Amino acid sequence: MILDNRGLEPPQPMMRTLAKLESMNAGETIAIINDRRPMFLYAELNELGYTHNTEPLDDGSFKITITKSGE
Repeated sequence: MILDNRGLEPPQPMMRTLAKLESMNAGETIAIINDRRPMFLYAELNELGYTHNTEPLDDGSFKITITKSGE
């Protein structure tokens, strides 16, 4: 699943991402695409115990793959 957050003003990308993670099952993975590195989201993901990996894209945006932790 891919959640495209490009073109949204903060904090909308983070809010959309956290809402989507809430509806997912443990172990599921989502990829989000943001215009910039989501520094505040990283802190939230770390606190929640989610794993994440960031990949810069050719258009200057970032693809962040997030795996929901077990609960």
